[in-house]
Amino acid sequence: MPKLSKKLKVANAKVDKTKLYPINDAIKLAKETSITKFDSTVEIAFNLNVDPRHADQQIRGAIVLPGGTGKSQKVLVLTKTKAKEAQESGAEFVGAEELIQKIQKDNWFDFDVIVATPEMMAELGKIGKILGPKGLMPNPKTGTVTVDVKKAVDEIKKGKVEYRTDKEGNIHSILGKVSFKEEELLKNYQALIDVIKKAKPAAVKGTYIKNISVTTTMGPGIKVLIEN
Repeated sequence: MPKLSKKLKVANAKVDKTKLYPINDAIKLAKETSITKFDSTVEIAFNLNVDPRHADQQIRGAIVLPGGTGKSQKVLVLTKTKAKEAQESGAEFVGAEELIQKIQKDNWFDFDVIVATPEMMAELGKIGKILGPKGLMPNPKTGTVTVDVKKAVDEIKKGKVEYRTDKEGNIHSILGKVSFKEEELLKNYQALIDVIKKAKPAAVKGTYIKNISVTTTMGPGIKVLIEN
């Protein structure tokens, strides 16, 4: 078992592992227990009462966080029809088949998000096994397969995040940075929990959101009180 640093021991001591903290207190505590010298990311995890093996219980989508993410995203736009629009919108990389080949042959991943127009999806499908595990495959549900390239790039630059259930029914997302004001992190939390509540599958009975926890990079986990 790895030895805990003095900083982490002090941070852990501030958190009552048996307590559910109201979100305001949880965010405040997350900021206080951040132990890195850099501006840590504040992250959130939702544990849901869903069975992702069933298609109708797989939750996936995207949302523009009102307070932003504090992270600049490099965008790759793959298109044959909207190249000028993509360049004007501020995308870092714009191209078509030649960039797909670069990903495949050169293991090129100098970007964070791919936006593709529909005519590119057949070509992109050929490297789905490369992009899928990295969470980079464009999808209409998250707005990354679209003819409205400008809107897609604008939203990503403003703080758009994707969310989806993993095999255990968890959703992980960014809330922002430790340097954010508490109000900004609260706005992002409210936006996320609202969209997750609205996505509740009809097949789910009883408790839907089982647990919520907030943490920072290398910081302790803080359990959140779930309010109706």
